[in-house]
Amino acid sequence: MEMLLKIFVLAVIQGACELLPVSSSAHVIVAEKLMGLDPTKPQMTLLLVMLHTGTMFAVIVFFWNSWKENFFRSQKVFQETMKLLMVATMATALVGVFLKLIIEKIMLKGYSHPEIELLFGNLTLISAALAAAGALILWAGYIEGQASKQKFPLGIKAACLIGMVQGICLPFRGFSRSGATISTGLILGIEKRKVEDFSFALAVILTPPVILMEGLRFLKAQHSVSHHGTNILSLFLPSLIGMVLSFISGTLALKWLSNWLEGGRWYLFGIYCLCASVVIFFLHSQGL
Repeated sequence: MEMLLKIFVLAVIQGACELLPVSSSAHVIVAEKLMGLDPTKPQMTLLLVMLHTGTMFAVIVFFWNSWKENFFRSQKVFQETMKLLMVATMATALVGVFLKLIIEKIMLKGYSHPEIELLFGNLTLISAALAAAGALILWAGYIEGQASKQKFPLGIKAACLIGMVQGICLPFRGFSRSGATISTGLILGIEKRKVEDFSFALAVILTPPVILMEGLRFLKAQHSVSHHGTNILSLFLPSLIGMVLSFISGTLALKWLSNWLEGGRWYLFGIYCLCASVVIFFLHSQGL
């Protein structure tokens, strides 16, 4: 019962923050530590991924009408959109794999089981990543505020750059994926509604392979401790509950994000990230 309550709290935090450019992962990880949980454990990284899955479904529901209008209005537009999404996703994969190799083979060389997930509990790194995300969002907010700035279409080069930025976000909890990708698009001069749609479409593509990767890691960890006779569904049940709860809170958060993005208040999320960075650094210095 206690664990279910903790999952409820984490799901609400995840859903409320995931679709806002403030790094849901950073907030969830700090909450886990405050509740005495280890965010680097396979069951916790799987839970985090399943919480992301809930918000992925929230993205699909919320953006579906907009996607139909912008991405599916003709076969030509659909094909062009899919090409841009694939280019961005491939760029994400290349950068993500490169960073994974660098981190696991060099930065974590001395560890017995060097896995990129070991970084997820590092509050100093999370604090720095939040500060970087905040600075990027503030820069994008400044650029967006220049009324005379010419708007540019979303093309191959822009999609590739947005995908590369998304790849940088993967190993660094605190470097908000949505905040970084949308900000990159705004800095490039892309119309904000279009880059918002594109960013969250990328999230839908990215989520399934991450679910598979963390699910396999979790099952491998369970096998190593020999949970014979344990039902697979019972192992995944806490994460499934979290997914449903994050879907509900994520749907509510999306309406707020869209209104703030369209209202020209994007920079405020950057200020929040900088403040959150300071708070997390302080908590870590106090022994969290």
